[in-house]
Amino acid sequence: MYIMKKSFLYIAVLLITVLSACEKDEGKLPAISFKTTAGYTSADMVVAQNTSILVGIDAAKTEDKDVLKTFDASQSFDGGTLTSFINESLTGIQGDNYSRDINITTRNQAGTERYVFTVINRDGLVNSVELTLTVQ
Repeated sequence: MYIMKKSFLYIAVLLITVLSACEKDEGKLPAISFKTTAGYTSADMVVAQNTSILVGIDAAKTEDKDVLKTFDASQSFDGGTLTSFINESLTGIQGDNYSRDINITTRNQAGTERYVFTVINRDGLVNSVELTLTVQ
Protein backbone atom coordinates (compact mmCIF):
# COMPACT_ATOMS: atom_id res chain seq x y z
CA MET A 1 0.00 0.00 0.00
CA TYR A 2 2.86 2.36 0.85
CA ILE A 3 4.46 1.77 -2.58
CA MET A 4 1.14 2.43 -4.32
CA LYS A 5 0.67 5.76 -2.48
CA LYS A 6 4.26 6.73 -3.27
CA SER A 7 3.77 5.86 -6.96
CA PHE A 8 0.54 7.87 -7.09
CA LEU A 9 2.26 10.86 -5.49
CA TYR A 10 5.17 10.59 -7.95
CA ILE A 11 2.78 10.46 -10.94
CA ALA A 12 0.80 13.44 -9.61
CA VAL A 13 3.96 15.54 -9.16
CA LEU A 14 5.18 14.56 -12.64
CA LEU A 15 1.84 15.46 -14.21
CA ILE A 16 1.73 18.86 -12.49
CA THR A 17 5.32 19.57 -13.60
CA VAL A 18 4.57 18.66 -17.22
CA LEU A 19 1.36 20.70 -17.34
CA SER A 20 2.94 23.77 -15.78
CA ALA A 21 5.82 23.60 -18.26
CA CYS A 22 3.45 23.71 -21.24
CA GLU A 23 3.59 26.99 -23.08
CA LYS A 24 0.40 29.02 -22.94
CA ASP A 25 -0.62 30.22 -26.39
CA GLU A 26 -2.67 33.38 -26.70
CA GLY A 27 -4.04 32.45 -30.12
CA LYS A 28 -3.58 35.82 -31.79
CA LEU A 29 -4.33 36.06 -35.51
CA PRO A 30 -1.39 36.89 -37.76
CA ALA A 31 -1.34 40.49 -38.99
CA ILE A 32 -2.07 41.32 -42.64
CA SER A 33 -2.77 44.65 -44.33
CA PHE A 34 -2.68 46.36 -47.69
CA LYS A 35 0.13 48.74 -48.58
CA THR A 36 -1.55 52.11 -48.91
CA THR A 37 1.17 54.38 -50.26
CA ALA A 38 0.93 56.04 -53.67
CA GLY A 39 0.64 53.63 -56.58
CA TYR A 40 -1.06 50.81 -54.64
CA THR A 41 -4.72 49.82 -54.79
CA SER A 42 -6.04 48.96 -51.34
CA ALA A 43 -9.81 49.41 -51.53
CA ASP A 44 -12.77 48.43 -53.68
CA MET A 45 -12.97 50.48 -56.86
CA VAL A 46 -14.45 50.77 -60.33
CA VAL A 47 -11.96 50.24 -63.16
CA ALA A 48 -11.94 49.85 -66.92
CA GLN A 49 -11.44 46.56 -68.73
CA ASN A 50 -7.79 45.47 -69.14
CA THR A 51 -6.64 47.81 -66.37
CA SER A 52 -3.40 47.01 -64.53
CA ILE A 53 -3.31 47.67 -60.81
CA LEU A 54 -0.70 47.07 -58.14
CA VAL A 55 -1.68 45.51 -54.81
CA GLY A 56 0.82 45.36 -51.96
CA ILE A 57 0.54 43.09 -48.93
CA ASP A 58 2.35 43.36 -45.58
CA ALA A 59 2.02 40.52 -43.06
CA ALA A 60 3.67 39.75 -39.74
CA LYS A 61 3.58 37.25 -36.90
CA THR A 62 1.87 38.51 -33.75
CA GLU A 63 3.31 35.99 -31.30
CA ASP A 64 6.93 35.04 -30.80
CA LYS A 65 6.77 31.41 -31.89
CA ASP A 66 3.73 31.52 -34.18
CA VAL A 67 5.53 32.33 -37.41
CA LEU A 68 3.77 32.77 -40.71
CA LYS A 69 3.65 29.52 -42.69
CA THR A 70 1.57 30.24 -45.80
CA PHE A 71 0.53 33.12 -48.04
CA ASP A 72 -2.33 32.68 -50.51
CA ALA A 73 -3.89 34.97 -53.09
CA SER A 74 -7.23 33.93 -54.57
CA GLN A 75 -9.60 35.42 -57.10
CA SER A 76 -13.26 35.06 -57.96
CA PHE A 77 -15.07 36.36 -61.02
CA ASP A 78 -18.71 37.46 -60.98
CA GLY A 79 -19.49 35.78 -57.64
CA GLY A 80 -17.93 32.44 -58.58
CA THR A 81 -15.74 30.18 -56.48
CA LEU A 82 -12.45 31.54 -55.18
CA THR A 83 -9.45 30.08 -57.00
CA SER A 84 -5.88 30.37 -55.74
CA PHE A 85 -3.42 32.02 -58.11
CA ILE A 86 -0.53 32.31 -55.63
CA ASN A 87 0.13 29.83 -52.82
CA GLU A 88 3.49 30.19 -51.14
CA SER A 89 5.09 28.41 -48.19
CA LEU A 90 6.93 30.94 -46.03
CA THR A 91 10.28 30.06 -44.51
CA GLY A 92 13.13 31.79 -42.68
CA ILE A 93 12.67 35.50 -42.11
CA GLN A 94 9.46 35.43 -44.19
CA GLY A 95 7.88 33.73 -41.17
CA ASP A 96 8.42 36.89 -39.11
CA ASN A 97 7.52 39.54 -41.69
CA TYR A 98 6.29 39.06 -45.23
CA SER A 99 5.76 41.61 -47.98
CA ARG A 100 4.64 41.09 -51.54
CA ASP A 101 3.61 43.22 -54.51
CA ILE A 102 1.11 41.70 -56.93
CA ASN A 103 0.31 43.06 -60.38
CA ILE A 104 -3.27 42.39 -61.45
CA THR A 105 -4.76 43.03 -64.88
CA THR A 106 -8.54 43.03 -65.05
CA ARG A 107 -10.38 40.93 -67.61
CA ASN A 108 -11.51 42.29 -70.94
CA GLN A 109 -15.17 42.01 -69.95
CA ALA A 110 -17.46 43.81 -67.54
CA GLY A 111 -18.18 42.20 -64.19
CA THR A 112 -16.78 41.89 -60.67
CA GLU A 113 -13.40 40.57 -59.64
CA ARG A 114 -12.85 39.70 -55.98
CA TYR A 115 -9.34 39.21 -54.60
CA VAL A 116 -8.62 37.66 -51.19
CA PHE A 117 -5.12 37.68 -49.66
CA THR A 118 -4.57 35.30 -46.74
CA VAL A 119 -1.82 34.40 -44.27
CA ILE A 120 -1.78 31.35 -42.01
CA ASN A 121 0.48 31.01 -38.96
CA ARG A 122 2.08 27.99 -37.27
CA ASP A 123 -1.02 27.38 -35.16
CA GLY A 124 -3.23 27.34 -38.27
CA LEU A 125 -4.82 30.71 -37.48
CA VAL A 126 -5.97 32.53 -40.61
CA ASN A 127 -6.31 36.24 -41.37
CA SER A 128 -7.27 37.88 -44.68
CA VAL A 129 -7.83 41.15 -46.47
CA GLU A 130 -9.80 41.51 -49.67
CA LEU A 131 -10.90 43.90 -52.34
CA THR A 132 -13.44 43.89 -55.14
CA LEU A 133 -12.92 45.49 -58.52
CA THR A 134 -15.99 46.41 -60.55
CA VAL A 135 -14.91 46.21 -64.17
CA GLN A 136 -16.85 48.34 -66.69
